[in-house]
Amino acid sequence: MGNIDLRSDTLTKPSPAMRAAITDAEVGDDVYGEDPTVNRLEALGADLLGTEAALFVSSGTQSNLLALLTHCGRGDEYIVGQKAHAYRYEGGGAAVLGSIQPQPLDFEPDGTLHLERVAEAIKPCDSHFARTHLLCLENTVDGLALPLDYFRRVHAFAQAHDLKTHLDGARIFNAAIKSETSVRDIARDFDSISVCLSKGLGAPVGSLLCSSAGFITEARRWRKVLGGGMRQAGLLAAAGIFALENNIPRMEADHQNAALLAKGLAEILELQIDYSAAQTNMVFVEAPEAQAVGLAEYLKQQGILIQGGKNIRLVTHLDISTDDIHIVIRAFKTFFSQ
Repeated sequence: MGNIDLRSDTLTKPSPAMRAAITDAEVGDDVYGEDPTVNRLEALGADLLGTEAALFVSSGTQSNLLALLTHCGRGDEYIVGQKAHAYRYEGGGAAVLGSIQPQPLDFEPDGTLHLERVAEAIKPCDSHFARTHLLCLENTVDGLALPLDYFRRVHAFAQAHDLKTHLDGARIFNAAIKSETSVRDIARDFDSISVCLSKGLGAPVGSLLCSSAGFITEARRWRKVLGGGMRQAGLLAAAGIFALENNIPRMEADHQNAALLAKGLAEILELQIDYSAAQTNMVFVEAPEAQAVGLAEYLKQQGILIQGGKNIRLVTHLDISTDDIHIVIRAFKTFFSQ
């Protein structure tokens, strides 16, 4: 395996200090609500997001699914982005397990859903149709931090149309840093928010679902139904606490490294680089089809791992240093100069 892995920010390894926190964690039975470290993580997450409560779960996929199952009943519908994780990349869980109908819409170039198109997609109150109940958004989208004023408009829109709102905030801390605001300021316009601990924050596993106390009580029941009840989960929760207490400010370095990477790769004439002003820790590269396979293989030989194919997503994270970025740029340039 390579030393520089740009395939995803889920690939981080726990630091020695995080491992020590895991080893020293006080534990109990979380299904009984008796794991003190899990309870502390949930309280910390709720405080950061400005919600009444939070629930520690195994993954972002489970967190989003719990939100959908708690918000919606059989025959209800949620409106969501065509390429959103909660629709496209999470196994169709809402439809398969909850009999909840998705209504996907195309994202706008800035990652938002056009609210006029959302309004057009809301079904009439008629027995012929599923009941439109939930608007599900995502932040970031392909590394784009969505505009703050958009969320204010979404909140007013949802109230006017009697919709609940859920935010897949897997990378909400990246979004907050890019937007120079707090996660609480982003979260306040939503009824529920999912936060991933195992991406830019660097924990090995886990997500938090944040919402009102009553909502989390119901989501906890659904977690049990899905087999997601964990026992001495404080070992995992300790890593999440460490991540939230230590790894948020340093995420700015990931954005700076992504910008540096985009700038360096833009000097290669054969490549098309997509890195906008709203980008966080992702750089999108289009390579010539004839050279795409050879590029991935060459970089692997240099100890650099990327996604294969013509369209490449490069993701910076806490295990990628500025020196690593310079190494990657040089390797790309060497390949295309051959």
